[in-house]
Amino acid sequence: MQKLQRAQILDLASYESIRADVRATIGAVQRPRRVHLGTQLVFMFENTTTVWYQVQEMLRAEQIDHEAAIQREIETYNARLGDSGQLGCCLLVTIDEPDLRERRLREWLALPAHVYLRCVGGETVRATFDRAQASGQRLAAVQYLRFHVDDWHPIALGCDLPGLVAQTALSEAQRDALEADLRATAEVGVRSGGVGSRQHVAAVLQDRGDSRRRRP
Repeated sequence: MQKLQRAQILDLASYESIRADVRATIGAVQRPRRVHLGTQLVFMFENTTTVWYQVQEMLRAEQIDHEAAIQREIETYNARLGDSGQLGCCLLVTIDEPDLRERRLREWLALPAHVYLRCVGGETVRATFDRAQASGQRLAAVQYLRFHVDDWHPIALGCDLPGLVAQTALSEAQRDALEADLRATAEVGVRSGGVGSRQHVAAVLQDRGDSRRRRP
């Protein structure tokens, strides 16, 4: 996946002037990259556009305009993107009741090692993850994962943790979105230079139309 470049980031005033349009658009990019597994796990697959939006929103919320701080945000969010042949995603444990959530986070300490993508042909791709995200006694409610898919084609997302066994088939829109992101990771090696901020905003708006055309 092409990493977010500093040249793509708008200053606070420029972003504010287009924020309403961006917020109306970004849902169409995020929606096919959001996969629910049962009622307690949500996987949010990331690409350059979703990361760009999150950085812009963070800069706006915190009123960050110092160059070093902007670069730190870019580096933090870029870490969520997969490298060549990889899909990066954020795994959310979505349990509203605090006591139950705390109990499950302790019981599900091994969860990241038990999630997988099922691909065409039956291949299973396990997630890789940073073990530092867990304290040793408790899982963090937000986990950052990568799936090294290469040329395989994901068709389902699953978990085989005892007591939390589930699998969900990816919709056509979800498969298309992930395939597009995998193609983007393969193109990184032949690209040169960054994308200007105006060009990137145009690409965000274009993604909205592309996503609509891909829906089943």
